[in-house]
Amino acid sequence: MRGNKKAEILRLLIGTSRYVSGQELCEKFSVSRTAVWKIMQQLKEEGYEIEAVQNRGYRLLTVPDILGKSEIESRLDGTWVGRQVYFAEETGSTNTWAKQLAEEGAPHGTLVVADEQTSGRGRRGRSWKSPRGSNVYMTLLLRPELEPSRASMLTIVMGLSVAQGLKALLELPVEIKWPNDAVLNGHKLCGILTEMSAQVDYINYVVVGTGINVNFTEFPEELKDIATSLMVETGRTVNRAEVIAAVLRAFERNYEIFIRTGDLTGLQEEYNQILANRNRQVRVLDPKEPYEGVALGINAQGELLVRREDKNVTEVYAGEVSVRGLYSYV
Repeated sequence: MRGNKKAEILRLLIGTSRYVSGQELCEKFSVSRTAVWKIMQQLKEEGYEIEAVQNRGYRLLTVPDILGKSEIESRLDGTWVGRQVYFAEETGSTNTWAKQLAEEGAPHGTLVVADEQTSGRGRRGRSWKSPRGSNVYMTLLLRPELEPSRASMLTIVMGLSVAQGLKALLELPVEIKWPNDAVLNGHKLCGILTEMSAQVDYINYVVVGTGINVNFTEFPEELKDIATSLMVETGRTVNRAEVIAAVLRAFERNYEIFIRTGDLTGLQEEYNQILANRNRQVRVLDPKEPYEGVALGINAQGELLVRREDKNVTEVYAGEVSVRGLYSYV
């Protein structure tokens, strides 16, 4: 059984529209009637609307967008991702917290989630706005048996998983802007930051931090033309625990394919099919000499293949340069 009894009971209530009797819950989860009653009171205090009818049992009437350990655990259904879940209302950075847990011996697949980050970080040390009650801030701790030089590809694996997970959950045409930004209608939905602790030829651990704009609607001026959220695009509140579960479901599958091949060979075609830049004019912002060309897709190492005006194809490595559309973010 995954996690705690409360998460398991919540999972059962979420998964059915019928009344579930107290006796059934007692027998199924080996708990007392008193324990069931206490769990129901806790869930009500957390904001779940639960109807209790004598001789019929309990029924969940509404599932609000509540983020908590039990809610997250009740949604997860993978084999190893999220077997251990840490949740906080507030933390400095989920990546920092995950690295501390890794140093203390936390296992592969440990998931760290916060409702708010006070020191969220993006690439190149940029701060990442992380307000309470609206978005997903999560970090996955991995201990891959992989050469350290290949770890950067995990960022692409997560980017693909975000796009696929959101697409499956909400039936939205989510795409990827190379290398790892999930985009919808040409606007950015997420940010991913991967950090590693390694020896020369051995990875101690990797943490993959992912921030997804879910129910956020007030973007700062500098991001208004770049960023969007699931609520902005759908016009409704989206359950953040469902988003976490959908993304991690896709990630577990993609990660296992990646580890089997040691590169992106097994994911390349799926990635290229939803690559927003594919067969489009792009501007490569190379610090030495920016240039333009047509994005063809990625290779097995995750490099973007760009056909330049002289017809030569250049392999663009994400660590060195960024790529934009000619007239927009994508």
